[in-house]
Order: sequence, then C-alpha cells, then structure tokens
Amino acid sequence: MNKKIISPCISICKTDPRSGFCYGCARTDEEKKIWKISETSNEWKNKNLLEIQNRMSGWQLDTFKDSYENKIREGISIYKKHNK
Repeated sequence: MNKKIISPCISICKTDPRSGFCYGCARTDEEKKIWKISETSNEWKNKNLLEIQNRMSGWQLDTFKDSYENKIREGISIYKKHNK
C-alpha cells in the first residue's frame, strides 16, 4: 500500500491573477483538482511537489517548506495553527 502524500495546501488560498498560481502553495487550480482525485498517483504528487517548489523562491519558499513540514508532522499548517 502506498503511503499517503499530504496535500501541499498550507491554508493561504489566494490565486495570483497574473500567474494563476496560489500564493500559499504555488499550485494552479487544475493541479488542486488533480490532488483531490483519489486515483492520482504518488508519482504524480511527488513530481508536482517538486514543480511547485521550483516556482517559489525566497521567503515564499521558506514559508511553504516550514508550514508544509509542520502540516506533515502535526496535521495542521502553521497558518491554521496560529489563526485558531
């Protein structure tokens, strides 16, 4: 059985109107839909995780990595944890 890969959503869900990428996770709306499909392979998810991180740089990438690691470890993004 494949280990579940946690969605890269870090609860900062606003889409940049120019790029079409989410400010929080850098995914497109289409990528978000693909993540929700139960048949989506772990191979696709791992590849997409690399792709979205390649779209980010600087503080955005640092914030994403910290929050995503926290979500994997504790089950909640840093943003959600601090805004309860």
